[in-house]
Amino acid sequence: MTSQPAPLEGPDLTRGVSAAEITEGRLLLGHADGEPVVLTRARGALVAVGARCPHYGGPLHEGLVVDGTLRCPWHHAAFDLQTGAVVRPPALDGLSCWRVEEHDGLAVVVGRRPGPSSADPAAAAVARLRAHRRSEPESIVILGGGAAGSHAAITLRREGYTGPVTLVEAGPDAPYDRPNLSKDYLAGSAPEEWIPLRPEGFWAEQGIELLLGRRATELDGYGRRVTLDDGTTRTFGALLIATGAEPIRLDFPGAGQPVHYLRTLADSRALVAAAARARRAVVLGASFIGFEVAAALRARGLEVAVVAPEGRPMERILGPAVGDFVRALHEEHGVRFHLGRVAATIEHDAVTLSDGTGVAADLVVAGVGVYPATELAEAAGLAVARGILVDEYLETSTLGIYAAGDLARWPDPHTGERVRVEHWVVAQRQGQTAARNMLATSSAGRERFDAIPFFWSQHYDVTISYAGHASAWDSVQLAGDLAARDCVVTYRSGHRVLAVATIGRDRASLAAEAALEHGHWPPLAADGAPDLVPGLAPAGGAEAALPHA
Repeated sequence: MTSQPAPLEGPDLTRGVSAAEITEGRLLLGHADGEPVVLTRARGALVAVGARCPHYGGPLHEGLVVDGTLRCPWHHAAFDLQTGAVVRPPALDGLSCWRVEEHDGLAVVVGRRPGPSSADPAAAAVARLRAHRRSEPESIVILGGGAAGSHAAITLRREGYTGPVTLVEAGPDAPYDRPNLSKDYLAGSAPEEWIPLRPEGFWAEQGIELLLGRRATELDGYGRRVTLDDGTTRTFGALLIATGAEPIRLDFPGAGQPVHYLRTLADSRALVAAAARARRAVVLGASFIGFEVAAALRARGLEVAVVAPEGRPMERILGPAVGDFVRALHEEHGVRFHLGRVAATIEHDAVTLSDGTGVAADLVVAGVGVYPATELAEAAGLAVARGILVDEYLETSTLGIYAAGDLARWPDPHTGERVRVEHWVVAQRQGQTAARNMLATSSAGRERFDAIPFFWSQHYDVTISYAGHASAWDSVQLAGDLAARDCVVTYRSGHRVLAVATIGRDRASLAAEAALEHGHWPPLAADGAPDLVPGLAPAGGAEAALPHA
């Protein structure tokens, strides 16, 4: 998924720039041989890589260098600066790499050098895993083709696994970009060609058996066998459950029109078709999904009303100030609110609320939450409690069976809580970790899942980024100007920072994520804003290295 090519900016790096000015972590945007390139120094070495994130074209020169990786400011993908390989999603592919030489005090980009392949495993990763393997699973089955399942399948091949991989997906479509369903695609500004994660034929080329329209009906963890709804079975050496969550469906007996939900590509297509025939929409629920749907429908020219039981939207998740901001933002774009009420009945042309108010509607969409799809795991005897319980390696209570994504509850080392997080990037990163752990059969080769949860939510031209996890907090501290859409919001329990939300400060979001990862939080700067990384300069400036935890 990439954006349109942008005009080349900065110096021609093939002519050289002052090597002394390329200090540790400084990101210099330039170009070489007609392509945008970012030049930096990482761990003392000069390196140059492609300047656009392969996920959505994010400007990597506005990102952050942390522990030898370059991190994208938009959606927090990370790339190894030495190899260009993608270290963590949401990016699926790596960066082009360039040779850098020093001549007479100049850093000169002298041409391409071998970079990562989307098909071939990275040699270092393969060596690392094989050093700890006693044996590989004879075969691997993955249930669910969403973020966790698809990324697990890709990771298995990148890590050098050559055995059979079966990816079972209940829906009719190959893995696709689910976040886009409520954003640009629903708004009509992204074509459907953007939605598939991989081109047609990719899964077969990777030797991954993709079974679409199939659902697991029985799991025998001890017999290492899963039965599908067509009566066929698959045996496995290791298995990943990544079937996600299902939307909570509201019951309106005798409803005069259907209630739409948004979870799948089919759901989004149905909404697009319904919006083309509608003029007035009611969105039930002030969730992130509900607000993104409201924004998308406004972009299509529909009148939109939001109905929700809370008195202030998003307050429980983002606090009162940001909740008021989100409401005001949507009101600026013409959305009407009916808060402190719920829908009582749905007629063919209106929704009647719990206080008797009638709201005209020829399209009704509900976004009131989801529940984890745990039925299969529970029937198989796996430990289940508000999700499938997994350990720090994402392994369930049955050896060799893993769970990842919206249905997994894992012990979060950063909060000390067992948490379940329903976000795309978290699910992708869990799929990556689970895949590696299915291959690393010795304890020395296992990888703990300790990533900081991250998500973003798009509302018109405003993006809210959120790093961390705060189910509850003692205080909310705002630095910057929320009305100007330029701020950092810090959620604390006592003196401990749990999470950070940012608007208009993408690099600060990256720095917050890195600070949380490293288990430290620096004091406030003189202007009251968190000095998230000691010495952090504006984009393109120098920065001090982050200390290790």
